[in-house]
Amino acid sequence: MAFILSDQNSIANQFIAEMRNVEVQQDRMRFRRNMERLGEIFAYEISKTLSYEPTEVETPLGVSETSLLGEHPVLMTIVRAGLPLHQGLLNYFDQADCGFIGAYRKTKKSGAFEIAKKYVTSPDLKDKIVIMVDPMLATGSSMVLSCKELLGTYAIKELHIVAAISSEEGLEHVKAYLPKAKLWIGVVDSEMTSKAYIVPGLGDAGDLAFGEKV
Repeated sequence: MAFILSDQNSIANQFIAEMRNVEVQQDRMRFRRNMERLGEIFAYEISKTLSYEPTEVETPLGVSETSLLGEHPVLMTIVRAGLPLHQGLLNYFDQADCGFIGAYRKTKKSGAFEIAKKYVTSPDLKDKIVIMVDPMLATGSSMVLSCKELLGTYAIKELHIVAAISSEEGLEHVKAYLPKAKLWIGVVDSEMTSKAYIVPGLGDAGDLAFGEKV
């Protein structure tokens, strides 16, 4: 399953447009906040697919019957670029356990690159609903690598993948290698550069949120 926010007109289009805009990007706080707000929209949409249990809430004047989440998901985020998007999801799934993965592109002398992963901290994911967060799904390689390792370690019950922007190639790659995952994407772009940057994309999400790395 792939849910693409931009397939329907909504306020999410405004947030994505501002994140892409080279002038608006000069305001780092606004960039981070727009990414965070997109995460909140994803959390709301994902919440519609989860299981709920009937519950009674005592008010000062009586008892209200409602349905609440039967199980809170675990948020797993690829740092550093994924942190603002992660915060948006955490704003809504505020009782979620969280884990973090340090994965990055390691460029070779030939100009090609491989995915290097140096850091993982995670709660127990056995029989859990897991939401993997990364703002950009370019080739999809780092997402597939990270998810495959988690799936090989834990019997994850349900896997959701969230990205603000994906390339068509990256989306198809993830679908092929993680066929049971549910994908939640802001917008899908058709092209990538030779260095695997999405076009038109928005640039480097980590640099725009936190400053250029050395």
